[in-house]
Amino acid sequence: MMDLQGQRDLLLLTELERGEAVTQRLLATKLGVALGLTNLYLKRLVRKGYIKVTTIPPHRVRYLLTPQGIAEKSRLTREYMKYSLSYYRDMRGRLKAVLERPVRAGVRKLAIVGTGELAELAYLTAREMGLTLVGFVDDHVTGTFLSYPVWPVASLGKWEYDGLLIADLEHGSQILARLVRQGIPKTKIVSIGLAADGASASCDVKRVEEARERQR
Repeated sequence: MMDLQGQRDLLLLTELERGEAVTQRLLATKLGVALGLTNLYLKRLVRKGYIKVTTIPPHRVRYLLTPQGIAEKSRLTREYMKYSLSYYRDMRGRLKAVLERPVRAGVRKLAIVGTGELAELAYLTAREMGLTLVGFVDDHVTGTFLSYPVWPVASLGKWEYDGLLIADLEHGSQILARLVRQGIPKTKIVSIGLAADGASASCDVKRVEEARERQR
């Protein structure tokens, strides 16, 4: 698996390769870390010989990739592609395993909570297993997702569904608690990242998901 440092290096090298004058503040936002940490990451890349620093009048700093940096970015890109394919296969396998039991119990109509990458994989897996998707709910997104209108979580009370899949690793416990407060039976709810008692059962997968979010 590609570690977090490698992902950060790849993001920084990709941004700097564009040849545009970017600020450390902008890079910090893309990395999702503090400004001070971004400065340390850039200094590390300079020490390794991957980037060099030039000054653009008036007193502006510009980072340029060296030939060694270009080679390192290519290597990291290949590694990240392998990592992404591994992640994709792993998640599809986990989703199938999570949904198999509800399907055996008679679940045919599925609603999905979330609109991220995991929700997209869940949609594909559900279709492969012959499930009918009722729709997506997400309180933080409006519009459509995969051609389906996105509704608020509160609208679930008006839907007809047999199973409800939480496709959000980061906020799964909070979403589960809210669904239960809303009166939705736990027996209808499944999640790739939660055990039956609502505790996280897949912390390693959560860290992978968080790493991917920082890579965007």
